[in-house]
Amino acid sequence: MAENNGAAILNFTPDLICDYFGRLERQGPGSPESTVRALHFIDGLSDRSEIADLACGTGGQTITLAQNTKGNITGLDIFPAFITEFDANIKRHGFQDRVKGIAGSMDALPFGDKKFDVIWSEGAIANIGFEKGLTYWKSFLKEGGYIAVTYESWFTDERPAEIEKFWVDAVPEINTIGHNISVMQRAGYKIIAAFSLPESCWTDTYFAPQKAMQKAFLEDNAQNAAAQTFVDCMKHEAELYAEYKQYYGYVFYIGRTI
Repeated sequence: MAENNGAAILNFTPDLICDYFGRLERQGPGSPESTVRALHFIDGLSDRSEIADLACGTGGQTITLAQNTKGNITGLDIFPAFITEFDANIKRHGFQDRVKGIAGSMDALPFGDKKFDVIWSEGAIANIGFEKGLTYWKSFLKEGGYIAVTYESWFTDERPAEIEKFWVDAVPEINTIGHNISVMQRAGYKIIAAFSLPESCWTDTYFAPQKAMQKAFLEDNAQNAAAQTFVDCMKHEAELYAEYKQYYGYVFYIGRTI
C-alpha cells in the first residue's frame, strides 16, 4: 500500500485504512500509462521471468504489469485485507495462474536470494526508506535484475515552509531527483531512467476517485468518529497538492543491478 497523507495516516486503525483505500482501484498516485512507460525500460523479460510487486495494495498496477508481461508475478502487501481483494481482482482478470498475492512486510521479505528478475513498487518505498529499500531488496534480484519504484521527490531546491513540513514529517529523507539518483547509484544500480509522474496521476486516478466515494465511506462509518477526521486528512492532501504541485511529486526510478 502506498504512503498516503504523510505521517497523519499512521494515527488511524488498519481496518479504517483498508476500508477507505480498498474502495479505490489504486492506493496511491499513478496510472496504467506510467506503469507501462516504466516497463518499457526493462529488457529481456520472458514467460520464465519472476516479478515482485511490493506493497501491491489491491493490485491496480499489478494487473497492468500482468497485461504487459508474460512471466510470474508475486504481489506482497502488509494488509491481508488488501491481499484478499488483490486475489479477487487477479481472478476477475484471468491472471490467477501466474499472479499470486501474499501478506507480508517489505522489510522482511519471505523470499530466497536472487529470486526475481524485477522488483516493482509504486508509492511505497518511503515506508522502509529509499536507500534502505534499494539496498535490502537488491539481494533478492538476479544478476542484471531491475528495480522500478516511484518515490516522493522534490522538483526544486527550495519550497514553501508549509509543504516542506508536510512532506518531511511524512518522508524524513525526501530529497531532490538528482540526490535520489546518486543514492540509487551508491546502492549498486545503473540508472536506466527517471521520470516524474504527470499531474493526472494525482488528480484523475488518485484524488478524483476519492472524492467520488467519500460520502459513501462516511455513511458506512457513521458510528466511527475517526472516519471524518480521516477524510479531512485526505482532503487536506488534495488541497496541498493543488497549491504546491510545482514543488514535488512522485518520480519513477528504474535501475539495473551492476
